[in-house]
Amino acid sequence: MNAWTYLLIGIIFEVIGTSSIKLSNGFTHIPYVALCIVGFSGALYCVAMAVKTLEVSVVYAIWSGVGIALITMIGVVFFSESFNLRKLFYIGLIVAGVIGLKTSSDPIASLPDDNTTNF
Repeated sequence: MNAWTYLLIGIIFEVIGTSSIKLSNGFTHIPYVALCIVGFSGALYCVAMAVKTLEVSVVYAIWSGVGIALITMIGVVFFSESFNLRKLFYIGLIVAGVIGLKTSSDPIASLPDDNTTNF
């Protein structure tokens, strides 16, 4: 599976985990607690796979930025949370930042065979 696919799946898992936090009612509804744990565990695994070949700054920006936008929409549609032009503007800034990071970075060609990186 390629890194972009892992990232997309990681975003889906993250959105599931975050939505489950809300539905767990303070971690009192065990099925949603379990779904939250599965969601965030899956998200972290997928992000770890994505950063093997993509820049961590780009992966994290896309993962968190798209997650923020999706969770905001879910909050408005399913949880009756407020929405206004200021929120839309600031989410737009997040999306612009994600696009800026993506367009200003180079993909990592390959990692060393021993998977070590010198800092």
